[in-house]
Amino acid sequence: MSKKNKKEYEKSDELTPSQNEQEEKEEQQNEQEESEQQDEQEAKEQQEEQKEQEEQQPEQPAPDPKDEEIANLKDQLLRTMAEYDNYRKRAAKERLELTPEITARTLTEFLPVMDSLEHALNAQCTDPNYKKGVELIRENFVTALTNLGVEEIKSDGEPFDPSFHQAVQQVEKEDAESGTVAATFQKGYKIGDKILRFAMVSVVK
Repeated sequence: MSKKNKKEYEKSDELTPSQNEQEEKEEQQNEQEESEQQDEQEAKEQQEEQKEQEEQQPEQPAPDPKDEEIANLKDQLLRTMAEYDNYRKRAAKERLELTPEITARTLTEFLPVMDSLEHALNAQCTDPNYKKGVELIRENFVTALTNLGVEEIKSDGEPFDPSFHQAVQQVEKEDAESGTVAATFQKGYKIGDKILRFAMVSVVK
């Protein structure tokens, strides 16, 4: 062993435990610093590489005002179409709801014609052809109303029902039960569940 190595060996033998620990800490600190520097270098290289990639990408063109205007017009058109569709459905629903009411009002206007035909048939007439002609007109009129869904309300001999009958008189009648319709002064009519006209009747006491 040379004198120099021998001196270093002897010197290392002379180090205290605390000095050994300090040297180990310094070595660990140096290793940590080297690792941090290496990480910083890698991060810097990644940033530079990312920057180069961004610079190589083509720039996005500025939005064309015409494209924005077209998009707005399309949106406005879709909204208008949706509003019109809602209006069309609402109008169709209202029309369906109003149809029975309009039909009932129209048919009610024809009921006096039926009354006149009934009175004409009950009146005395010496001309059989005239009476036959009135009867034919009445039959055709009844057929037309029936085809439209109009029904005559039953009254004579039926129990009085305020949902269909309008009592205008109370009478004594031995051969009829109390609360039944004794006679009909004016016929009543209905279409479905809707009353066109109540039957005007007299009721047995």
